Amino acid sequence: MIDDATAADLPGRSVSPARSGAEGRVADGTAAAVERRRTLPTPADTHALGQRLGGIVEAGDLVVLAGPLGAGKTALTQGIGAGLGVLGRVTSPTFVIARLHRPAPDGRGVALVHVDAYRLGGFGELEDLDLGLDLDQAVVVVEWGEGLAETLTDEHLLIRMDRRPDDTREAMLLAGGPTWARRLATL
Repeated sequence: MIDDATAADLPGRSVSPARSGAEGRVADGTAAAVERRRTLPTPADTHALGQRLGGIVEAGDLVVLAGPLGAGKTALTQGIGAGLGVLGRVTSPTFVIARLHRPAPDGRGVALVHVDAYRLGGFGELEDLDLGLDLDQAVVVVEWGEGLAETLTDEHLLIRMDRRPDDTREAMLLAGGPTWARRLATL
């Protein structure tokens, strides 16, 4: 995994949102903009990034994935599931809309809800899915959710994925709030 670029996130220093992407506030109230770009040469690199994210996400977190077909959204989610240590194989929820992956006994104790929002008419429909779990007890990953899922929580992580002609993937991670700004600063 190759780190292409990082944005300044030092307390007291403001970074232009146009250049850096997400904007938030750090603990002392100063402006912070955090964007991380990753070049992912192989599917294993995409999985590894997801696994690192799976090590820092917490119950109640929302991760929104955007990008075209084949960009690596499901591969990234598989890595998040591995980092959380959930039960079962993480697969695309395209035809079922949402899958619940319960925590394994030796995992982190946090469930994963994997949602495909492509066919949802609105996020009120997510509540109607009756997942058998309070979403505050799970990490929720929403594919095709940009512009729709962000309203579920006060903070979120947006990951825009793309696939180059040479099959390399690119991921742009954008912090949607101060908690994610702090977490991305360490990723």
